[in-house]
Amino acid sequence: MQFDEQNPDVIIIGGGLAGLAAAVMLARQGRSVRLFEQSHAAGGRARTKEQDGFHLNLGPHALYRSGQANKILSELGVEPSGRVPSVSGAYAVRRGAKHTFPAGLVSMLTTSLFGLSAKLEAARLLASLSKIETSKLTGVSVSEWLDAHIADQVVKEFLMAVFRVSTYTNAPDLMSAGAALEQLQMAFDKSVLYLDGGWQTLVDQLSRLATDAGVIIETGTKVDIVERDAAGAVRGVRLADDRSFFSRTVVIASSPRVAVSLVEGGRETSLARWADEMVAVKAACLDVSLKDLPLPKVTFALGIDRPLYLSVHSATARLAPEGGALIHVAKYLPPEHRESPDEDRRELENLLDLVQPGWRERVVNSRFLPDMIVMNAIATVGLEGTKQRPSPEIRDVPGLFVAGDWVGSEGLLADASMASAKQAAQLIASKQKAFVAA
Repeated sequence: MQFDEQNPDVIIIGGGLAGLAAAVMLARQGRSVRLFEQSHAAGGRARTKEQDGFHLNLGPHALYRSGQANKILSELGVEPSGRVPSVSGAYAVRRGAKHTFPAGLVSMLTTSLFGLSAKLEAARLLASLSKIETSKLTGVSVSEWLDAHIADQVVKEFLMAVFRVSTYTNAPDLMSAGAALEQLQMAFDKSVLYLDGGWQTLVDQLSRLATDAGVIIETGTKVDIVERDAAGAVRGVRLADDRSFFSRTVVIASSPRVAVSLVEGGRETSLARWADEMVAVKAACLDVSLKDLPLPKVTFALGIDRPLYLSVHSATARLAPEGGALIHVAKYLPPEHRESPDEDRRELENLLDLVQPGWRERVVNSRFLPDMIVMNAIATVGLEGTKQRPSPEIRDVPGLFVAGDWVGSEGLLADASMASAKQAAQLIASKQKAFVAA
């Protein structure tokens, strides 16, 4: 095997948030790092498309202010710019009717969503959520927890809807109640940010930091295989263009299935288990740019009996030209989803008709993503929420590490991606330091 003269200390496959963050951390520790991204640009699901002055994320994105991603971005020197969405102008939608969304005491008392006894039950439950010890509920499903703690059917539906919007997950029989409640507590703690200019601003800042630290980033470059030596350890990568690079340390910042497909003999490694057992979180997303908003004061709607979401992100963050509006509409898909993309789009458009009548005449552009992977693994009861997710270090393939939203025991979504990237970088640094010392 012929290797290129430039043989980095670490090779990273995948230029999403996790790959970029790991690259920055390792390069700042003095490691030579080369990152390969097969798409034309870095970013993964954090990419933002600019079109006609609108900044469209790949579906609705929110940065949890008290989450690991925000904390680690700050440590790296990334400064997210955005604002917290308002709770005013929000509706709960049930059986095709709009109700004031019960986001606080006044709206809880006035909403037509609940009867009197349901209002009391919902208020008591919401007041107690922050005190729940979530670590004791990782082995209990969301459905089981709801059945055990809520009597009123509409309140049960409401809590399920709130779990969906905070976790993006529509799998109450599979998802750990402990993980769902922990995510909800974090949302109630400091809420979220919608980012000015979209999540591409995070990608761009991380890319600049990586380049400044000496990382070589190659986009439009596909890795064919992570090669292993006779003992099974990593020895480098071979690219689709037949170039090869030698390194004893490789980080795959992608999905479990991609990781298995990339590693030589991947089906015989522990990665295969995760690829086979993990269930992806998916959503059908409709992103709509309007020349103006028909009802400017209506900015949010959440389906109660249907897994639907609508938010005018441009009402909070700078995502549209003056006077324009950017709306993200989504349907949280269950693992057993059988409805057609056309049916899903029709349901999303019907929600827009209900909440923002007249939107069709104002469309500048739109994009429908019928089957988008939001997160690579549901935090299931079988995984005890996040406790039993794989470590970043793949021990049966020495020198191989993984990072992403399915890795490590901390958080969901971008929080898991960033936390696993940090842990992978720390493990690599400690092992290389020990190797040098020996």
